[in-house]
Amino acid sequence: MTSPRIVDRDHYQERIAEVRAGTTARKVAYPIMIREVEVLRTAMVGSGLLRVTFGGPGTAGFAAHSPDEHVRVVLPGPDGILRLPEQDGLMLRWPRPFPTTRKYTVRRYDPATGELDLDFALHGKGVAADWARAAAPGMTLHVAGPPGGLIVPPAYDRYLLAGDLTALPAIARWLEELPRTAAGWAFIEVADATQRIELAAPENVEVRWTAPGELAAAVQDVAVPEGERVYVWLAGEAGDLKPLRRWVRDALKLDPDDYDITGYWKRGVADFDDDH
Repeated sequence: MTSPRIVDRDHYQERIAEVRAGTTARKVAYPIMIREVEVLRTAMVGSGLLRVTFGGPGTAGFAAHSPDEHVRVVLPGPDGILRLPEQDGLMLRWPRPFPTTRKYTVRRYDPATGELDLDFALHGKGVAADWARAAAPGMTLHVAGPPGGLIVPPAYDRYLLAGDLTALPAIARWLEELPRTAAGWAFIEVADATQRIELAAPENVEVRWTAPGELAAAVQDVAVPEGERVYVWLAGEAGDLKPLRRWVRDALKLDPDDYDITGYWKRGVADFDDDH
């Protein structure tokens, strides 16, 4: 995947439209802002995700264009001090030491109401998950971004999506935003049936829920019809994705522009950041 083209505040949406009208996926940079948002409500989504809905003046003008785009939530450090970035033109200037932040997929943004949904995976203890568990209406949080998103045109014959609970918000949004005529597969690994949620998949996209440790084998059973072009999007625990990285490269032999594989987290690492 090539690096995103830097665009200005007035023209980045033109670049998004250009990519969507093309034949190849591209990452597009957005102008980045730091925002203070207010908790409106919280709700469980299945037994594994806690949805926090934000609003307030800080959400005005938020950008939401891609299923896998994310924001950084900025939290107080171990010393209790909240270190915020400063606006620097279209970018942010981050303080040193770097603040305590975690990345979360933008699950939904409604420009009419200004509501922003972030789904927090409750698969273990962590500063962001602990914050979400304690969130209540009226509390505030600072979010930075999104810095951009992966724009995938509706030019592929099939789409293959897969990931674990942490990838479920992005997969859910992918399935909502794919053309209703899209075909393909979506695989989601969950701890048990209580973590399954309703998904708005196109009729010709097969959705399969897998048990822990079964995701890679299930995905590799997929047979892409000869002559068809497939886009692959995979996310989850970095170590679990290794065999799938090899499979995409060696078995599917996809062009780098036709897949995106991202380690959202890594066992034993508090703030893993995969730039692949």
